[in-house]
Amino acid sequence: MAIRNPTRAGDDRTRARRSSDRLAAVLPGLLVAGAAAAIGYAVNHQIGAASPLVVAIALGMLLSALGGSRPRLRDGLRLASSTLLRTGIVLLGLQLVVSDIHRLGVGPIVVVLVSVATAFVVTRWVGRRLGLTPARSLLVATGVAICGASAVAAMNQVADGEDDDAVTAVAVVTVLGTLSLALLPVLGLLLGLDDATFGMWIGASVHEVGQVVAIGGAVGAAALSTAVVVKLFRVALLAPLVAAVAIGRRSAAQEDDGAELPPILPWFVAGFLAMVALRTTGWLPGGVLTAASTASTLLLATAMFALGAAVNLRAVARSGRSAVSAGAIGTAVLAATSLAGLALVT
Repeated sequence: MAIRNPTRAGDDRTRARRSSDRLAAVLPGLLVAGAAAAIGYAVNHQIGAASPLVVAIALGMLLSALGGSRPRLRDGLRLASSTLLRTGIVLLGLQLVVSDIHRLGVGPIVVVLVSVATAFVVTRWVGRRLGLTPARSLLVATGVAICGASAVAAMNQVADGEDDDAVTAVAVVTVLGTLSLALLPVLGLLLGLDDATFGMWIGASVHEVGQVVAIGGAVGAAALSTAVVVKLFRVALLAPLVAAVAIGRRSAAQEDDGAELPPILPWFVAGFLAMVALRTTGWLPGGVLTAASTASTLLLATAMFALGAAVNLRAVARSGRSAVSAGAIGTAVLAATSLAGLALVT
């Protein structure tokens, strides 16, 4: 008869107790954040232009305004704003198909690249001139140039900023994206753009995927399909942009002997690229892709609630005007540059 080692049995009980304690610590915050994400998802089903991420971050800010997160919620919210956020970004890669982007043609691809790069540089420069911190100007520029709240959340993982910076940037792209819902269809009509060109312009200049779908769907099927592909190409640019910033931070840290070196390529960026490659193979069935898309949305919305719950609303209000001004200038540059470029290549 085997005799169990009492020391090993004690170690097993200790590990089990620690796991139980850890679960008890994170569960309240995760449940509250998950409920907020579910509300955001439900609102999006009723109002397509309302991003679940934006709804969730607004609920988090409401919690902050009512007194902030209680100590029992903090461990779970911290997990949501780190691990769950990065996992959601990884799954976001399954929305991209390289072959769809390739079918756009060289001209539109070059136009999007130039427009995104120009808007990013201009927004950062204007933000710094208006007094924004480096991290805040970086996040606003990323949200404007790439893909709204998702881009802000991803860049926030390497920007070395505060939660207030991320919330401010999300608020900026939300306000400007909402204005786009009203302005771009009118401008497209006045300019006499055909559906395909208008769809490309929407995808190249509107911040949130949901907003792109709402505008494109109102114009027609041709505009919608083109707009979504162009928008997803902008989403694909998120990975190299985050990687470039991470490499830049690593180079700066190497000059400081006492600084901890960040990774050359953050694991969630590598995971994002791996998911893009997997989706491009065509191996995954539609049901898996739908489930992954829903999971990514819910994870990102859960993380956004956690970010919103941690903000200092007074700090956000103090820099809000400067951030909106920088974002508005960047958005105007993005729209004008992409429209001019498309006029030349289409």
